[in-house]
Amino acid sequence: MTQKKRNAFYAQSGGVTSVINASACGVIETARQHKKFINKVYAGRNGIIGALTEDLIDTSKESKKDIAALKYTPSGAFGSCRYKLKSIEENRAEYERLIEVFKAHDIGYFFYNGGGDSMDTAHKVSQLSETMGYPITCIGIPKTVDNDLPITDNCPGFGSVAKYVAVSIREAGFDVASMAKTSTKVFVMEVMGRHAGWIAAAGGLAAESEGDAPHIILFPEIAFNKEKFLKKVDRCVKKFGYCAIVVSEGAAYKDGTFLADAGTTDAFGHKQLGGVAPVVAQMVKDELGYKYHWAVADYLQRAARHIASETDVEQAYAMGKAAVELAVSGKNAVMPTIVRKNTKTYKWTIGEASLSKVANVEKMMPRNYISRDGMHITQACRDYMQPLIKGESYPPYKNGLPQYVTLKNEAVKKKLKKKFDI
Repeated sequence: MTQKKRNAFYAQSGGVTSVINASACGVIETARQHKKFINKVYAGRNGIIGALTEDLIDTSKESKKDIAALKYTPSGAFGSCRYKLKSIEENRAEYERLIEVFKAHDIGYFFYNGGGDSMDTAHKVSQLSETMGYPITCIGIPKTVDNDLPITDNCPGFGSVAKYVAVSIREAGFDVASMAKTSTKVFVMEVMGRHAGWIAAAGGLAAESEGDAPHIILFPEIAFNKEKFLKKVDRCVKKFGYCAIVVSEGAAYKDGTFLADAGTTDAFGHKQLGGVAPVVAQMVKDELGYKYHWAVADYLQRAARHIASETDVEQAYAMGKAAVELAVSGKNAVMPTIVRKNTKTYKWTIGEASLSKVANVEKMMPRNYISRDGMHITQACRDYMQPLIKGESYPPYKNGLPQYVTLKNEAVKKKLKKKFDI
């Protein structure tokens, strides 16, 4: 257990969410309550890059009111990044630089708020800090709209995206249904989800009765069958007058080729996907001749704080709070988790998982959550997801618009002469 009072480092990583700042709020507010162990919380400007370049933000300069307002503000208040540290064997210099910066600023706690790659980074830092004789308490904080982290029942960020997607396809469905007689008959909505179809599945919550949108969901876990898909589209149009489709960006053929493979890779080495909605929509037009419209939810789905799930906001804050409590209690190289209780009404509590068991492991949709034909969700999936989108947590409004906070983000004075190139 860290006895000496030390500073803490907090960073946001990867794609942001509408509630990641709620986790930041939980970290900072809780750290301020543990002055015996934690002096100041420094945030990394643009995630882990802020640590490597010694570009730190002093959160103690922010007012209590502004930190509290983070709970209602979307995106990453301190800046995030898509920057994956290589293995220690490949680039030990990066890890040594982190320790060097942490030493210079008396940082003894490292809180990394992100997905699987981030948990891997936190785990590696905890290992290296021990071997270098400068032990750092490393705690991961779960965050990903993709809901694909293992062990935790669900991930903060997912519930709000799920709510947005379900609401959006329901409202779009009403629109298309009203126009279908003489205009658009097929609507395709693309959502995030490279390998796991959790977000696409959430669209299925909108379909409560036969004929409700969406009529078809395309998952990454189910190999795309063009003939089968087109037959179902045609049946839906003839039976209901229109067809609404939710497709995951990671929808792929049997051989693993993405429907929307753009032929490039992103900063993490993942295939860059070029937009599956227009691909699917054009396929329908070419084969069936139906007029179509398509939309890509893109950043809108993860930035929509105005329609965030109350459950999601509460859990995001709780994960930040729990991370600090785990750290000051002497835990290391762990991540707080959400544990669903086996009760009739939805209840949850906080658990913990070793970072070594979380890092680089993706949790896919269970097959029993997907309908037999592979194009919709089952009741088991509905039962799992429904509580996660419940409740509204509206931000304050002024002049008809939500009011979000922009922090001062005052820089901490640099102490190292040596610069580090990214």
